[in-house]
Amino acid sequence: YNWAFARRHEGTFVLRIDDTDPARSTPENTAAILRAMRWLGLEWDEGPEAGGASAPYFQTQRGEVYRRDLERLKASGAAYPCFCTPARLDEKREAARAKGGFSGYDRACRTLPDAEARRRLEGGQTHVWRLKVPEDRGEVFFADEIRGAMTFPADALDDFVLVRSDGTPTYNFATVVDDVEMRITHVIRGDDHLSNTPRQMVLFEALGAQVPAFAHMGLILGTDGKRLSKRHGAVSVEAYRDAGYLPEALLNYLALLGWSMDAETTLFSARDLVANFDLGRVSRNPAIFDPEKLEWMNGVYIRALPPSEFVARIAPLLVEAGLCAPGDVEERRDWFLELAPLVSERVKRLGEVVPMVRFLLADDIEVDETARDKVLAQEGASLALEASADALRVLPTFTAAAVEEALRAVPGGTGLKPKTVFQAVRVAVSGATVSPPLFESLALLGKDRSVARIEAARALAAA
Repeated sequence: YNWAFARRHEGTFVLRIDDTDPARSTPENTAAILRAMRWLGLEWDEGPEAGGASAPYFQTQRGEVYRRDLERLKASGAAYPCFCTPARLDEKREAARAKGGFSGYDRACRTLPDAEARRRLEGGQTHVWRLKVPEDRGEVFFADEIRGAMTFPADALDDFVLVRSDGTPTYNFATVVDDVEMRITHVIRGDDHLSNTPRQMVLFEALGAQVPAFAHMGLILGTDGKRLSKRHGAVSVEAYRDAGYLPEALLNYLALLGWSMDAETTLFSARDLVANFDLGRVSRNPAIFDPEKLEWMNGVYIRALPPSEFVARIAPLLVEAGLCAPGDVEERRDWFLELAPLVSERVKRLGEVVPMVRFLLADDIEVDETARDKVLAQEGASLALEASADALRVLPTFTAAAVEEALRAVPGGTGLKPKTVFQAVRVAVSGATVSPPLFESLALLGKDRSVARIEAARALAAA
């Protein structure tokens, strides 16, 4: 939504890596973010690898900026050192809760005489730096671009920590400093950050900076109504990429999780999203992530691909599966273009393609045990295969039309039902009871391979 909003208004889309949490912010995780965004087409104007006037765009590399602004807050009297130990803070918090009162920081160090605070600092006493929230602030108000008028009582805001005892900035401090430095005008984020907004607004004001516009949207929930997590299945973009979802389909579906173009449109391109994006149509309510709807949508997008584009999408998967060499697709382009519509109409994910076409590209196949018992072990299967092999062997041209004509004549010549014949041939050449269209598959497989597989299957078939 930040990307669509920036593009809609011809603004600058800034990507910043908030990596102050070392447990979560690993180089691998950062690389995954960049790959996922690029795969979805969400290119950024400023940020990692793109550069920009406010570089660097990793918070762990911006320590000097945070130290500079902390000094500004100290000089203006807006920040003060707090020497309360974690154990002491916990003790105070529990006591306040027991009385049913405000359990935030009681501002014990706020009134320390300057000389006393300086003596402790010079003595190396462990401390954090807190923001001195104005006691006469009253209410903190802002007009949320999605939720409307929002008001928070300022007396519910404690003097929150800006810099930890180890010198690292907290999320709220680093984010505000970076937003000011990077000239951020709009922040669109989940409503789990709503409680951070009044704190950040007070900090913007303490820095003498313009407060950006805020928009808080509902979170994404699983089908059970709980916040989306790993228990609901894949939750990373790359997991969906690897499963065979198209980036344009996933982008389309994600855009619908909280926003709508109108009351009817479900399928739209990234260009349509940008042209129509409006924060006024973003819902404040949580959205339900429905894997089935995403899979349906992905199938629609796959079926809409031109054959050449479909082949280009599946080629890397076939190479990775060892079914063809990197140059094979281009060398046999016409063959793959014939294959494309037979497969694209029958899959909802590209990940389904490899098992579906394996029999056409592999030298050998293994007949599924269930298919053998269900089809080849039935009466008449051997006769069906023998007659079919004979019919196909003599064809002068091995096109889908010629194959169909030859095989449709087999039931009449053998007294077998068409289903018995066609299913026996399908299992013989593909190893399964389900495959792309039979006649077209045989034509793609070729006469020699088709006849050889049919004759080999006779050893497994019942008389």
